[in-house]
Amino acid sequence: MGRCVIQLVTGPAGSGKSTYCHIMQEHGLAMGPKHRRRIHVVNLDPAAEHFRYEVAFDIRDLISVDDVMDELQLGPNGSLVYCMEYLLQNMDWLAENLDNYDDDEYLIIDCPGQIELYTHIPVMNKIIDQLRSWGYSDKMLSVFVIDATFVTDPAKFISGSLLALSAMISMQLPHVNVLSKCDLVEEASMERVLEMESALQLWDVLGNHPGNRGAASSLQSFQHLKPNSMVSSEGRTNDREAKWNRLTEAICSLLDDYSMVGFVPLNINDEDSISHVLATVDHAINYGEDLEVRGADYDDGVEAE
Repeated sequence: MGRCVIQLVTGPAGSGKSTYCHIMQEHGLAMGPKHRRRIHVVNLDPAAEHFRYEVAFDIRDLISVDDVMDELQLGPNGSLVYCMEYLLQNMDWLAENLDNYDDDEYLIIDCPGQIELYTHIPVMNKIIDQLRSWGYSDKMLSVFVIDATFVTDPAKFISGSLLALSAMISMQLPHVNVLSKCDLVEEASMERVLEMESALQLWDVLGNHPGNRGAASSLQSFQHLKPNSMVSSEGRTNDREAKWNRLTEAICSLLDDYSMVGFVPLNINDEDSISHVLATVDHAINYGEDLEVRGADYDDGVEAE
């Protein structure tokens, strides 16, 4: 039995991971006769409730957050960590399900959205290490999904870039960052940010600092949210803001020095956008290079079944 391709779809809660999985599954079936593929989607989120995609197999058949909360009286986050650690102790369940798919098949795994599972709790790292030991080393990649509203605000964009970089370094896999919900933001605003040559340039042009009067004036209405010790003295306020800006500039320089974080926009209402994202992901893992091109007659036969 060969080893199928695996996309591990990660990202913050509410970023649109499940929608991404659903759209890719539908798009795979709607592709032209010579490129059509059946994409199997796996739910690895024990806290999931509703999703629109067809599920190949589901971790909730093994364990679920609701069951753990009822039986062990844990909170939602503690229950989720318990579920993932339980999966680590029962990886034979995952192995048995994966063995049902051959090397010409394509899996997308919808992972939990709690970011701590990819940063300071090594649960996902251990799952990935186990998959490597089963022979999936050159068959896996990570797709990090983040909300496109992050790119319309410089501070959020820099924060999202750091999240993406952290996940990429932690998981140590071929990596693609996808901007979801692009249909919900103004295209011009998003393109303005994405066309910036560097994070430092983005902060210089759009960030909230003394050199950018427009951005700074837009935040005047929030001055009352600062601690009294900061607004009691204009000089002290300026000193603190100067320190914040130096820190932000240092973070931007870090992102620029590595030049490892880029984003691919996804508009679920645009077939060209979906095709571009899938092509980018395929290229990252060299998918299709060793597969025979299917003929139209073969595909029509499969579809007729």
